[in-house]
Amino acid sequence: MRGLGDAGRRPGRLRIAVIAPSRHPLRQPHAGGLEAAVWDRVDSLRRRGHRVHLVAAAGSDFMADSPDALHLPAAHWSGAVSSDTDYPEGYVAVAEAALDRALTHLRRHRADFDVVENHSLHALPLVRAPHLGIPMVTTLHTPPLPAMVEAIREAGPDLGPVLAVSTHTARAWHEHGVHARVLPNAVDTARWALGPGGEDLVWFGRLVPEKGAHVAIRAARLLGRRLVLAGRVGDAGYVREEITPHLGDDVVHVGPLRQRDLAMLVGSSACALVTPLWEEPFGLVLAEALCTGTPVAAFDRGGVREVVAGSPGARLVSPGDVEGLAAAVAALADPTRTARARIRAHALQRFSIERQLDEIVDLHRAAAATPVTAQTPAVVPAASAAAPAVVLGDGDRVPA
Repeated sequence: MRGLGDAGRRPGRLRIAVIAPSRHPLRQPHAGGLEAAVWDRVDSLRRRGHRVHLVAAAGSDFMADSPDALHLPAAHWSGAVSSDTDYPEGYVAVAEAALDRALTHLRRHRADFDVVENHSLHALPLVRAPHLGIPMVTTLHTPPLPAMVEAIREAGPDLGPVLAVSTHTARAWHEHGVHARVLPNAVDTARWALGPGGEDLVWFGRLVPEKGAHVAIRAARLLGRRLVLAGRVGDAGYVREEITPHLGDDVVHVGPLRQRDLAMLVGSSACALVTPLWEEPFGLVLAEALCTGTPVAAFDRGGVREVVAGSPGARLVSPGDVEGLAAAVAALADPTRTARARIRAHALQRFSIERQLDEIVDLHRAAAATPVTAQTPAVVPAASAAAPAVVLGDGDRVPA
């Protein structure tokens, strides 16, 4: 293990192992909101001077000095378009075995880490938590996943702190006996800067049915407004049937964009449409848009109401109400520069990752100060026994 011993540590510098979602590499353009949130967390911690080693799919940023044991296999399809619900043949078993090896590596080098920050959607890190000898802080990014629920119950108080990205998400897990403190996702507000606004409407996110881009198209056409779609294709069949036939001069798809370009697009738009057709755990696109001063018209599903609470630049309508969404856009679009600045100022108070980082670091320090012992079970749980076939990566789409 290179450079992780006490030599060279600065006072107050934490040594953190971050377990990322494993489906996609953690790099730009981001595969989804979960990847974006974890990428920003790692980047911010590193800029603060903390030593962060990442357990993530090969090809991720921040892994140049990480041992091979922490590199997980990314999912690769033979075609040009990946799927957010299926896996390449044989991937699940390989990914589980790699995650198991990474956790074994952390256990063996436990003296080199102060805390593990767990964002994985696989149950295995939860199963192994009592055996690592390193305190773990887990964040719940999705609706309850049965394998994770069972693993948290089995680990009990030895698991460590559990966080949820919204009150809505915390309540959903609480119904299954899992208690979590709410710590919302945050935004790098320096990158998501105040934008000038513009004439077009914007929708951004993964192109999958539950994100509802097809509904945004219908609302934009009711208004006679041009709509720009930005994001990765997560369901090729959905895009082929519901999106591609509607593309033209008034509806364009610019594909996935790097954060800088995406922030410029959103900040140069009149209004962002957010159209979840499922119980959205958080909705990072809402916070990102508001940080640029761009107002949002959104369906009131899941954690959406929490994210936009009190914002002067948000209107919520009933899920699926296309006419109501169009009316909300008409009421919000084209705010003045002063109005946009007010929208951003409110968002900065709530979502700035720089503001939140102190709380995160304090949480990690408290966890690191809690004595832990690496329990040694008769047989260390194997990946295949812990949580079969739950190596998701987006934090948004959870297959049945």
